[in-house]
Amino acid sequence: MRLSTFLLTATAFTATPALAQDSAFGGQSGPDMSIEAMEPDGSAVDIGLAGQQPVDIARYLLASGASGAKLSPDGEMVAFSSSVTGQPEVWVVPASGGQPRQLTFRTNPRMFEWTPDGSGILYSADRDGNEQPGYFWISRDGTQEREVLPAAEGDFRVFGGFAEDGSFVYSSTARNGSDFDVWRSDLEGNAELIYEGTLGYYAQGVSPDGRFAVVTEGVGEDADNLYFLDMDSRELTTISAPPVEDRASHSLGGFEWLADSSGFYFSSNVDREYADLKFYDVARRQTDTTATLSDTRDIEICDIGVIATGNLDGFEELVVHTTSGELFDVTDFALPEGDYALDCVGNTLLVQVNGWQTPGDIYSLDLATRETTRIFAGNMAGLDPETLVRPQVVRYPASDGVELQGMLYLPEDAGTGDDAPPVVFSVHGGPSGQSGPTWDPVTQYHVARGVAVFEPNVRGSTGLGRTYSTLDDREKRLDSVRDLVDLLAALDADGLVDGDRAAVLGGSYGGYMVNAVLADYPDAFAAGVSLFGVGNWITALEVASPGLKASDIIEYGDIGEQRWRDFYGEISPVFRADRIRVPVLYSHGAMDPRIDISETEVMVQALRANGVRADFIRIPDEGHGWRKLSNRLYYYRKQAEFLEDVLGEGDGAQ
Repeated sequence: MRLSTFLLTATAFTATPALAQDSAFGGQSGPDMSIEAMEPDGSAVDIGLAGQQPVDIARYLLASGASGAKLSPDGEMVAFSSSVTGQPEVWVVPASGGQPRQLTFRTNPRMFEWTPDGSGILYSADRDGNEQPGYFWISRDGTQEREVLPAAEGDFRVFGGFAEDGSFVYSSTARNGSDFDVWRSDLEGNAELIYEGTLGYYAQGVSPDGRFAVVTEGVGEDADNLYFLDMDSRELTTISAPPVEDRASHSLGGFEWLADSSGFYFSSNVDREYADLKFYDVARRQTDTTATLSDTRDIEICDIGVIATGNLDGFEELVVHTTSGELFDVTDFALPEGDYALDCVGNTLLVQVNGWQTPGDIYSLDLATRETTRIFAGNMAGLDPETLVRPQVVRYPASDGVELQGMLYLPEDAGTGDDAPPVVFSVHGGPSGQSGPTWDPVTQYHVARGVAVFEPNVRGSTGLGRTYSTLDDREKRLDSVRDLVDLLAALDADGLVDGDRAAVLGGSYGGYMVNAVLADYPDAFAAGVSLFGVGNWITALEVASPGLKASDIIEYGDIGEQRWRDFYGEISPVFRADRIRVPVLYSHGAMDPRIDISETEVMVQALRANGVRADFIRIPDEGHGWRKLSNRLYYYRKQAEFLEDVLGEGDGAQ
């Protein structure tokens, strides 16, 4: 239920409007093939025998589960994504339990939704992670399939939702390649432009009768403005657009329409640290606060009449209410710890669990009978769940007094003081992400090998209140970088980790954090691992993708203004690369549409020119992250080898 984050997992799959979740920089120039780099070679992998020690890293990566689970309109089937074949595909399983069945075979789907009549599924698929998808329809039994909207160069799309007649809304940059507009289409591909947007305008839901759409405008990585679109008159009405200094999110828990299209529920943290439930009345064009269920955590909507609260320090707690405030007793619904994603049809509550011991299970909860059924269980690939480590929540004050939080994974029988283990700081992307107790195979592998892993939620992270998520804006960017150093010093002072044997790792924005902390605090960490991270904010912001232009101006400042060019000319890691003097492993996908591969190449060249070790892995057929199993197996083995080499721990990656 948290915002999706990049946690370096083997089963990463996003079915939400992820453009608003992680900085998306475009303007690809193509890889510089003159720079020496390692690339996957297709070599066979021997993962050893089940129970064999030490456990090969491939077993952790092969452990897989479900994501994006959705009930069919009749409540009889569940569609979900699984990477068990080596890349994400859509599967279906009976809602009562039974044999899962693979539905798609050629896709790498990025989005999928049941059609309103339940006869099939609309899904999107791109090319090698370029995030410019085509839309396809496939029948419920998988015997019929057709292209609905062909992919087009420069056409980024975000799905918005179905009306009862089978038409759907989506946002697209097809008009000019830079602005997201609101479009409507039927399943035959008859698309029409409804509203011309500016930068990041996203259709987020459509009324059952197809007349109205909910539209959000990204204003910062963690906030949006909310609008109401009459698709007959093409008139856009503002529901909520707070001043920038008081910006808020209105899409934390989704949007749920009443069956008669008279209004919709949503959750928002306007004027609050944590979201409460609101209702928009179409006839009155007015918003009412329906329920304030918690002052310590966000609430999210599952379906009309069902609300769930959760996310206390990253651990989800299921609390189900009706919209009138009636509390359901959910004590009989025993669920594993982790992150919960919900869907509802009638009295059936579908809960997908992703946790530190659970790579992706699906549970069906009957709210009438209080029965719980696990209808899909993730495959642990021969791993013993009892050997996995539960993270502990730690809090420390930063040097300026801000309380920081994170998830600490300690090896079994870890020593303290002089016997404390080395540590890898795994920094989430975003920056508006949140690290929680989710399935992280690479973390569990390192912990099993005697290396602690710490996943910090530095200032700017979500899930810890609206104010906390704004504490890294603009000039305060480097405060969050300093948080990493403060947290390492605190963990070292408590004797939990060996601060002299610490590496920092991150992907996307987390990759920027690696570059930045190694340059600004060259004595803090012994090594770094930066996956597709920003090196030069000036070029990165100049070629930002259309979906991020508006949010970037608030998060980072307008790069068209000289003061911000001067600022980033001073703080960008590439201009401080001569300060980095520890080994760094860099990697990037050649097809990345968010952060151009040149951002990594320039860091590699800068370090090598100064005689600093800068290993580089280039993956030709990937975009922003590794989705293909063969690439994950290759990359994470190399990453493990690098970390164990520079930290002096383990017998080499297995």
